[in-house]
Amino acid sequence: MAIQIGLVGTGTVGGGCIEIIKQHKESFLRHFGIDIELKWVCSLNPDEAKAHGVSDLFTQDYHDIINDPAVDIVIELIGGVSIARNIVVEALQAGKNVVTANKALMATYGKEVMELADSMKKELFFEASVGGGIPIISPLKHSLIANEISTVMGIVNGTTNYMLTRMSEDGLDYDTALREAQDKGFAEANPTADVDGLDAAAKIAILASIAFNSRVTIDDVHAEGIRNITPLDLEAARDMGYCVKLLALAHRREDGVDVRVHPTMLPLAHPLASVNGVFNAIYVVGDAVGETMFFGEGAGSGPAASAVMGDVLECARHLQAGIAPLVGCTCTDEVPFVPMEKLDTKYYIRFAVSDRAGVLASMANVFAKYDVSVHSVVQRGRQGDGSKVDLVYVTHTAREASVRAVLEDIVKLEDTVLAEPSLIRVED
Repeated sequence: MAIQIGLVGTGTVGGGCIEIIKQHKESFLRHFGIDIELKWVCSLNPDEAKAHGVSDLFTQDYHDIINDPAVDIVIELIGGVSIARNIVVEALQAGKNVVTANKALMATYGKEVMELADSMKKELFFEASVGGGIPIISPLKHSLIANEISTVMGIVNGTTNYMLTRMSEDGLDYDTALREAQDKGFAEANPTADVDGLDAAAKIAILASIAFNSRVTIDDVHAEGIRNITPLDLEAARDMGYCVKLLALAHRREDGVDVRVHPTMLPLAHPLASVNGVFNAIYVVGDAVGETMFFGEGAGSGPAASAVMGDVLECARHLQAGIAPLVGCTCTDEVPFVPMEKLDTKYYIRFAVSDRAGVLASMANVFAKYDVSVHSVVQRGRQGDGSKVDLVYVTHTAREASVRAVLEDIVKLEDTVLAEPSLIRVED
């Protein structure tokens, strides 16, 4: 008996799922004994359904899927939060299993929908919500379950990784790199979610929740983007043996967990340092397995649809075999969050300052006032008229709150700082 599928959303990923089902349905049955059938396709755009040859399955009302007792699995691929949440909640309440690629939904309402799935004894899969086609949710829930995970960090936004790669390798400035990413379809017309770190924040909230068996939402994640990064910063980092990546980081510490997104200087020898262009990678450290890394394409119709259909087939296998849900919500531990101001790390700080006597001395006094020890200070570049120079500081390990106080005081120095400072944390 075929497992009946209701698909909501026929955009890039939804279209990819339709094509996978059409092309591989027979091979799924022949090789794996999994018989799936697309019963409904829901979209607000009939032309998209027509383009994929599924007009006979088309509806504009997702309730047709929810109310059909024959539907076993609902695939939610519309994005956003409010309507998507309604679809997932109503599908679970109607006794259907759910597969979603919705990172915003899982990072905001993950606890609610997973507990609902548990109570209804149904399965909720969301592999494609992080990393596109990269398998990471399932490995954390299955292959690495014997470990205590201490670190999850990764490059989980292809747009910003592409931009930083172009800025580093070809000297493009931020605006030029962004325009190029938009022209190539890597960045949206409104790139805020990508360049301000919000997309990555949703993804690390999901990963940290699973890795630390705790509930982390997007509101718990400190997020900074790449708007202030310049080619000069990337050149300075390279000269010191580092590269700069927008990293999503989650660490288990003795006093809790810290979860954050921000530009980060990584040693060039680190496995993540060689991940360039639109590629994503997620680095996981467990007490038994040690260091592991998951690498691949993080977006696009093929990779994301691959992850969605992998979830669909796993769910269908369970249904055909009569297997109860295997892994529900594991986020049961109450783990305190370490506030950002208590972070201890090294810092790269670049100031554009007036090129005049006394500037270095006055800035040194501020660093000393807050007990922030400076490892090195280098002058980089000089305007032709000698009016401006860039001073690059690298600190020893310091407290975030102290470094922020240093920045606030130095910016207030009269006739000294000419532009917003650039701050990049160092992850050794």
